[in-house]
Amino acid sequence: MTTLHHTPARLDTEPAAWAGGQLVVLGLLGSTVGLGPLGWLAGVAYAVANQALLGGAVRRARTALGPADRVTSARGLLVGGVTALVADGGDHTALLVVLASVALALDFVDGRVARRTGTASALGARFDMEVDAFLILVLSAHVAADLGPWVLVVGALRYAFVAASWGWAWLRGALPPSRARKVVAAVQGVTLVAAASGLPPHPTVLVGLALSSLLWSFGRDIAWLWRNAPAPVEGVSRG
Repeated sequence: MTTLHHTPARLDTEPAAWAGGQLVVLGLLGSTVGLGPLGWLAGVAYAVANQALLGGAVRRARTALGPADRVTSARGLLVGGVTALVADGGDHTALLVVLASVALALDFVDGRVARRTGTASALGARFDMEVDAFLILVLSAHVAADLGPWVLVVGALRYAFVAASWGWAWLRGALPPSRARKVVAAVQGVTLVAAASGLPPHPTVLVGLALSSLLWSFGRDIAWLWRNAPAPVEGVSRG
C-alpha cells in the first residue's frame, strides 16, 4: 500500500474497476458453465459489497492500492467466482477447485510482493485477511452440503470472534505474531479444497482435524488476550 495522498474521486476509481472486473468473471462463468439466477445474484452481491467495503477503507486511509493489494484484488475476483459457483449449486466441482486453489496459492504471493516493494500496510493486511476469511466461509458452506452443518464452524468461527469482540473490548487487543496461527489458517483452506474435490478417502476425518486445529488456535489466542487484557477501570466491567 502506497502512502501518497489522492483525491476521493481518484481513490474510488480502482475499487470500482475491480468490481467491474468481477462482473467480467461472472460473465465468463455464465458463458462456460451457465450460472443460474442464484449464482449471478451471489456474485453480483459479492462484487458490490467488496467494492463498497474496499472503497470505504481506501478513502479512510487516503491511500491508493499498492502492488500487493492488486494481487489480493485479483484473488478477490477468484473468490467471487467461487462464491457464484457455490451459490449456483450445479456440478462445478472441477472449476471450483481450480479457482479456489489458485486463490489460495496467490495468498503466498501478495505478502511477498508487499515486503519486496516496501508497500506493506495495515489496510493491505486487513484486506488480505478478509478475502481469506470469506473464501473459507464459502468453501465451508460448500463442503457442509456433503459432510454436515458442523463444517460451517470452520468458516463461521472467525466471524463469531469478531462479533464477540463488539461486546468484549478485551478481544480487540493486538495479538503477537504467530507462525502457528498462519499455518493453521492456511490448513483450513487447503483442507476444504481437498474435501471439495472428493479425492481424499476420509474427508470427514480430514476436515475434523483441521477444525480441531482451528479451535486450538482460537482458544490459545483468546486465552492470551484474557491474560493480557488491561485492568478494567474501577466501576466499569471488563466487557
